[in-house]
Amino acid sequence: MPTLLNHQILHDQSGNTITEFGLIAPAVVTLLLGTMDVGHSLYMRTVIDGAIQEIARDSALEDGAILGKQEAMDYRIKQKILALNNSIDPAEDIKIKRRYYKNFSNAYNAEEEEFVDSNDNDVCDNGEAFTDINENGVWDADGADEGQGGARDVAIVSVSVSYDRLFPIASLIGLPEKVSFSANTVLANQPYAEQAQYGAPATGSCDD
Repeated sequence: MPTLLNHQILHDQSGNTITEFGLIAPAVVTLLLGTMDVGHSLYMRTVIDGAIQEIARDSALEDGAILGKQEAMDYRIKQKILALNNSIDPAEDIKIKRRYYKNFSNAYNAEEEEFVDSNDNDVCDNGEAFTDINENGVWDADGADEGQGGARDVAIVSVSVSYDRLFPIASLIGLPEKVSFSANTVLANQPYAEQAQYGAPATGSCDD
């Protein structure tokens, strides 16, 4: 009798399914959550890319340089983002910037204004002299001016977004806790007037 019982126990396969499911379930669930998380991030980026193209076109109009109009456009793009993830803090997690150049070549190269790096730290500081090409009184690492600019200027509108992941999977698969990405577009303002030009480059000094 004991021999028969032992034989039955050794060959009993009841419960195999639940055991196997318990072994593979964590991996499957992690994979599903990771796929949904990546899919959500890609969808967020797609929506933001579309919204920023719309904002750029509106900003290129003659009234695009008006601060109130820019604030209204920024609010619109923030609402599109919040519709996808309402846990985002629009004041802290969404950054919208506008920088402008005089032509596409300068926008493409985005070269910093030259400065005398007397302390060899690769930073314009400590009163070091720099060539103020755009005559705005400050050293610019990208050679651009803040804002939308005027007629015929080439503006770069960029949006940066940061938010916590939708699912608690980051620590399981080695991903950062926050998702961060940015999108930008470049567009020339409409030729509604003559383009303002800079004068001869001046010399400025960088503060600490």
